[in-house]
Amino acid sequence: MNIQRITNGVSLKRTIDQGTEEQRKTVLSIIESVRTQGDEALKQYTETFDGVSLTSLLVSEGEKKEAYEQISDEMLMIIREAAANIRDYHERMVQQSWMVTKEDGTILGQKVTPLDAVGVYVPGGTAAYPSSVLMNVIPAQVAGVKRIVMVSPPQKDGKLPAGVLVAAHELGVKEIYKVGGAQAIAALAYGTETIQSVDKIVGPGNIYVALAKREVFGLVDIDSIAGPSEIVVLADEKARANEVAADLLSQAEHDMRASSILVTTSMTLAEAVAGEVDKQLETLPRKEIARASIADYGAIYVADTMEQAVQVVNDLAPEHLEVMTENPMELLGSIRHAGAIFLGRYSSEPVGDYFAGPNHVLPTNGTAKFSSALSVDAFIKKSSIISYSQTALKQHHSKIAAFARLEGLEAHARAVEARFK
Repeated sequence: MNIQRITNGVSLKRTIDQGTEEQRKTVLSIIESVRTQGDEALKQYTETFDGVSLTSLLVSEGEKKEAYEQISDEMLMIIREAAANIRDYHERMVQQSWMVTKEDGTILGQKVTPLDAVGVYVPGGTAAYPSSVLMNVIPAQVAGVKRIVMVSPPQKDGKLPAGVLVAAHELGVKEIYKVGGAQAIAALAYGTETIQSVDKIVGPGNIYVALAKREVFGLVDIDSIAGPSEIVVLADEKARANEVAADLLSQAEHDMRASSILVTTSMTLAEAVAGEVDKQLETLPRKEIARASIADYGAIYVADTMEQAVQVVNDLAPEHLEVMTENPMELLGSIRHAGAIFLGRYSSEPVGDYFAGPNHVLPTNGTAKFSSALSVDAFIKKSSIISYSQTALKQHHSKIAAFARLEGLEAHARAVEARFK
């Protein structure tokens, strides 16, 4: 890994993929086909892109039962324990409706209402992601969403990965469809004969999924347009090089465009980590992906002071931040921008990916400066409650009318004055 002394700050090599014009045209064509042809288009695209000819889009009860036969009892217990941890964490976020009454009879408040229907996209491809099922479905359930629809591209055998199906069934998801890509996003947004439309779509996917989510936003809500994974490790001389290297590689194996960065005050550690990364790369099953990620988007920055190192971290605003210093809690107050913060040697990033409880759907590409992790809040909406008494409006109607006339809106002014003529 390239080692650099920090002089005037650093910037993360961002990989915001807007897609090509050809990709966008393809996505628009797919969306229009699904909008007009429904299930027929979904089946055609599934055969074209996934090489699977489906008679039914809906996952059958038999497929769910078969999935359980492919999962060990030990793995099933792990999935259940992870789900319990995630549910417990998110239940602490629940907001309640509220109202206040003033002496003049005014009643003000806020009504919290869960969304009616949410679509969860679970990516396929080279890996299976039951953790994505847990992280997207559970906060929606905690929020009170009644209808949750899951879509995911089928494997070559026409089925979904066993882990994905088991995770969904454990959570009680009833509607699970074997469709992926931009066509799945279009189906969730517009609806087909089989798949009823939803109000919001969440979950990561490839560039075609991302572009499709962007196109349907406004008709439905979306969570975000996620970029490749990122990790920054903030470390002092007490950190262990082999552990830092392992954590950097845990993100590098995701994607050739994933970003793995060490920020440290120790040149000795920097050099040791660089050597460890090269050593550990050789035994990784996904070493070609990880090697490309490290070469193009990996870096080690050496700061003169911990204050300078923390400022670099805040500038980077990473998706994942590990604080591997002697006293990590001492730095927590000065860290302003990170999607998730992992404190101490035993809080390796995969702990959050799978098991601890906080959501692993996090802001990328520096958006941690203004965005948060996926949470229960993503699945609710808030309505303002306003009830003025005659006394209250009589006291304030002339002020309201004056404000309306300041903006040149006479009808607004007359609307409140009409109550007293």
